[in-house]
Amino acid sequence: MDSEQFREFGKAAIDLIADYIDNIRKRDVLPSVEPGYLVDVMPENAPEKPEDWKDIIQDFNQMILPGVTHWHSPRFHAFYPTGSSYASIVGNILADGLGVIGFSWMSSPACTELEVVTMNWLGKLLGLPEEFLNCSPGRGGGVIQGSASEATLVGLLVAKDKIVRKLLQDHPSLDDGDIKKKLVAYTSDQCNSSVEKAGLLGAMKMRLLKSDSEGRLRGEMLKKAFDEDIAMGLIPCYVIANLGTTGTCAFDPLYELGPICNEYDVWLHVDAAYAGTAFICPEYRHLMKGVELADSFDFNPHKWMNVNFDCSAMWVKDGHDLIKAFDVQRIYLDDIKTETKIPDYRHWQMPLGRRFRALKLWTVLRIYGAEGLRSHIRNHISLAQHFARLVRTDDRFLVEPEPSMGLVCFRFKQGDNVTKTLLERLTKKKNVYMVAGSYRGRYVIRFVVCSRLTNKDDIEFSWNKIKEEANLISSEEIHIKNNMLKLNHIENLTLCEKSK
Repeated sequence: MDSEQFREFGKAAIDLIADYIDNIRKRDVLPSVEPGYLVDVMPENAPEKPEDWKDIIQDFNQMILPGVTHWHSPRFHAFYPTGSSYASIVGNILADGLGVIGFSWMSSPACTELEVVTMNWLGKLLGLPEEFLNCSPGRGGGVIQGSASEATLVGLLVAKDKIVRKLLQDHPSLDDGDIKKKLVAYTSDQCNSSVEKAGLLGAMKMRLLKSDSEGRLRGEMLKKAFDEDIAMGLIPCYVIANLGTTGTCAFDPLYELGPICNEYDVWLHVDAAYAGTAFICPEYRHLMKGVELADSFDFNPHKWMNVNFDCSAMWVKDGHDLIKAFDVQRIYLDDIKTETKIPDYRHWQMPLGRRFRALKLWTVLRIYGAEGLRSHIRNHISLAQHFARLVRTDDRFLVEPEPSMGLVCFRFKQGDNVTKTLLERLTKKKNVYMVAGSYRGRYVIRFVVCSRLTNKDDIEFSWNKIKEEANLISSEEIHIKNNMLKLNHIENLTLCEKSK
């Protein structure tokens, strides 16, 4: 493909995506395909000869799009948002066009230094303590990881390395293998599955501690777990606090957990994957009170900040802890000596190679500005509150817990089975998409404002679809109840006739 064909192909692709976004409301949220649909129609082997780009666009429309779940539909209310914007798409195009692998400063100076700049910008927007930033006098700094899952695992591996090194220094006779067997990580039973998975991948026991009635991990519960494990000869090593749990968007009190972790010299990692974006709005920063006591903090701009996946922003108080854990030298990786404020990011992550992800963060921050991003967050929260008000107008439903950020959980008052039936029927019809959660042992439906395109009309469209299905279920139940009454009446008449 020459440059002229590339231009034509690229323009066609951009037009296609722009048209797709403009017309996304015309599509069902969920696809109507069965497992294996694409495998059955695709050729068994890769093409031997080059194919025309126009055929690729045609096949994309005819074979790929029918199998897509439309995450950016204003009627997609499942999980949490996945970020996307034209600003981010352009940033990705620029990054892919350059195609650099920025594992060291010399491998692409702009790749490293733009990451330093944008992570400092972003940390300041969130109101993080200065010691987490690359521009502080200390050894802290920010790095873009692939996901919050990856950041949690990085934190675990660094905490593990740090405590083993310390214990071996204080007690040279100890065996590092014996130490590692005794290390324990702690989090809430409301944590994301990726947190528990980090324990499996990092070969560390992960205790899921019982949360309170509002889904929060409290300080007294954490201290009790520490003391129990120490009494058994185990070693507390790592704690993951949740700012915005997956199920109900609950916030662990860092101001309770932090002092305990500091007292026991345990690494505290903050997972704010979804809700962290809200801290760019000053009115929500009280929810991270105590963050200065943490060792690492992570959130996903690729969730709620209109940045396309993957872009997970992680900050640490001491970058030297990462370097000591991940530094592996080879002669071909020798680099020029940079100042301490320019990190060698290959020591701050698990992979060696890294994409120029800072470009899309840079384009989004510049196109939207802090003001535009705050407006986006506040609008989503306002729309979620509007949905909650609509649900509360129908006395068949209960909203619980209280809505948090862009999430509203609700259920039928009649019970779990009816609520589950409602969700199953809505999913089958594909007009709106939500997923289930659990609150105080009850089955609830999670409704999240996800798409940057969502407006008040979309919220009311989704609520009307929910209400229509609820009406059908209610009428069916009344019909069944009436039939049962008729049957009982007939049986009673029959018994009366027999008794005569």
